[in-house]
Amino acid sequence: MTDSDRDRLDGGPTPIAEAVAVLEDQLGPIDRTETVPIGEAKGQVLPNAIVADRNLPAYRRSERDGYAVRAADTTDAAGTEPSVFSTTTGAIGTGETAYVHTGSAVPEGADAVVMIENVSEMPEEGAKPETDGQSGNRIKIRAPVESGAYVTPIGADLQTGTSLFEAGHRLRPGDLGALKLAGVRKIPVLDAPTVAVIPTGEELVQSDPDPGEVVETNGLVGSTQVEQWCGTARYRDVVTDEESALQAAIERDLDADLIVTTGGSSVGSRDLLPSVVADRGEVLIRGLALRPGHSAGVGVVSGTPIAMLPGTPIASLVVASLVVRPALATAVGTQPVDPPTVQATLETELHSEAGRRTVHGVTLDNGGGQTDSPVARTAERGGLPSLTGIDGWVQVAESSTELTVGESVPVERWGVSFC
Repeated sequence: MTDSDRDRLDGGPTPIAEAVAVLEDQLGPIDRTETVPIGEAKGQVLPNAIVADRNLPAYRRSERDGYAVRAADTTDAAGTEPSVFSTTTGAIGTGETAYVHTGSAVPEGADAVVMIENVSEMPEEGAKPETDGQSGNRIKIRAPVESGAYVTPIGADLQTGTSLFEAGHRLRPGDLGALKLAGVRKIPVLDAPTVAVIPTGEELVQSDPDPGEVVETNGLVGSTQVEQWCGTARYRDVVTDEESALQAAIERDLDADLIVTTGGSSVGSRDLLPSVVADRGEVLIRGLALRPGHSAGVGVVSGTPIAMLPGTPIASLVVASLVVRPALATAVGTQPVDPPTVQATLETELHSEAGRRTVHGVTLDNGGGQTDSPVARTAERGGLPSLTGIDGWVQVAESSTELTVGESVPVERWGVSFC
């Protein structure tokens, strides 16, 4: 895009933070809920706080295989002169004991567990401690224990009324285990945002391109990103560059929470999306202070926000990551999870225009594991990064115009799932 083309974008370039705020405002809070089994709740967001309705453990739990005893009865136990106990299967009285497994209930009357390593059978009786299924066997305990030894009290892990998770919490795999332990089997969650992803362009085909045709990838990548960010994607067929076709495609998905289009957002003769959106609704943003991704825009039709992404693959991916991703998180009342980063040393200078955020695709080289800090090399080709072989990207902020050789910078690993 030439400078004159940029000048013709309505309203001038919008800073990324402002673009995110506009899209968030149009998307609004999503407060639809559904109740799902906890096995299906990974990545979903809680509309309400979850409070435990049971103690965990609900009983005094043994932490070791061994024998439950009254600690006071073991005071005189020693290796040379062990204390003798008789086994029982009921409540523990003075001089009595009962075999317990790790995780089993500690019998009434007992306040400690002696590890199996400190117990021996009585040879004259021929009893085996680990097979104490009957009362009346006798064992020797060779070491004293203190009250509470190897006994987990009731509610030590979780007490009734304790808050497990606050509203807005996005459930992680480990959280599902905690919910199951707390007795939760089904849980209300916010509906995932529904995002219709519509690739546009008369030159796009799904396979086997002829000269002048291009295989569609933006919609595929965009819909995959939506799923990666815990949304529900509708990956639509390619729509040609005709006003009637574009209008019909948008109207078909006005029931979605968000429509994302790819291609047709610039100022060329075939870039019809802004005018189609303006005819049916309103264009709120036309052009971002971003490279790549300058030609992106935001609009709204019948209350449904539309993010108009560029047709260049890397530009489409960048705008989706920097604008769409945080807006989807805010819509369900949670904070966006930034992609993981790795610190790397720049091998070449990275430049940016003042007041514009610039994203540079890079590859990483750690010398086969021989260096502590990997080297970041630009992956640009023809002035724009290529999607092929990118390990991540480096951002040059609006307040800066360059990053210098040898500088340590965070490389965002955009390809890693972080829902």
